[in-house]
Amino acid sequence: MDISWPHLLIVFFGSALAGSINTLAGNGSAITLTILTELLGLPGNLANGTNRVGIFTQSAAGSYAFFRGGKLDLYRSRLPILFTIIGAIGGVAIAVNVSNEAFRSVFRFLMIVMFIVILVKPKRWLRESDFSKQTNPWIAIPLYLALGFYGGFIQMGMGVFFLAVMVLYARYSLVDANAVKIFVVGAYTFLVILVFQWQGLIDWKVGLLMAVGQTIGGFFTAHYAATYPQANVWAHRLLVAVVLLAIVKLFDLHLLLF
Repeated sequence: MDISWPHLLIVFFGSALAGSINTLAGNGSAITLTILTELLGLPGNLANGTNRVGIFTQSAAGSYAFFRGGKLDLYRSRLPILFTIIGAIGGVAIAVNVSNEAFRSVFRFLMIVMFIVILVKPKRWLRESDFSKQTNPWIAIPLYLALGFYGGFIQMGMGVFFLAVMVLYARYSLVDANAVKIFVVGAYTFLVILVFQWQGLIDWKVGLLMAVGQTIGGFFTAHYAATYPQANVWAHRLLVAVVLLAIVKLFDLHLLLF
């Protein structure tokens, strides 16, 4: 695929923005998937596969930055990491064969529910990690499996849902939850890429181009989040903005202004 210079700039800067949003909040794939389908004209399944390349590289770079900043404890987070990855394997098996358009109609209503959850008692999102109480495995494991299945099936919005479970149920701080989120997303995305490539559903030229922007955005955002004292506050503000914009886009509310 030949990409013009104006489109090249849009792809790069849009990917960098998506990498930053994915690292500190989630739903950055709304930007990259729009670029892939609307700007570059890739079919849905090919766009879905191509999108995973940048997600993997940004997750690897962000995980390194969080780990170096002391925000990523792999042993403590072994339960969500393991079972989210297992769930993702099942999700990608469906993603390569089933259109996700029907699910998107449900997704927009899930975003409304998430928006309400984020706004009600916002202090829950701003507290520090509390690991004094162990999660109930009979509740936690199905939650992580469901999150992984969703992420393997359609990445968009997975980060938002993962943060909700980790912050509100597992009692992680928003920054610590983001560190686990991008690590587990990177881990299962590697497996997802293998499956999509086996099916011939990755445009590597476009995918690697987007990966450059997403990696830069993901690394510097993770470095900022791991070292800035008010990172939880800004992560919550970004999360509110991301979900609100997603609702506006999913319900075409922006068309009412024109």
